[in-house]
Amino acid sequence: MNSAHRTDSIRVEKGQASEEELAALTAVLLACAAHRPADVPARPHATAARWRRLERQSGFHGATSWQR
Repeated sequence: MNSAHRTDSIRVEKGQASEEELAALTAVLLACAAHRPADVPARPHATAARWRRLERQSGFHGATSWQR
């Protein structure tokens, strides 16, 4: 599908939008796209998982384990 030759980029699913309403919608979408920063720095990825696997933990801690 070649979108360069398409004239209907926005499709109205329900109702009858006028030319002015479609123009207003297009202006809002373009303004939102222009406001978004182009190059957002990527978050550094953690080298280790931040979660624990419960099956690898011992299920029982002794009665005096709070004293450690």
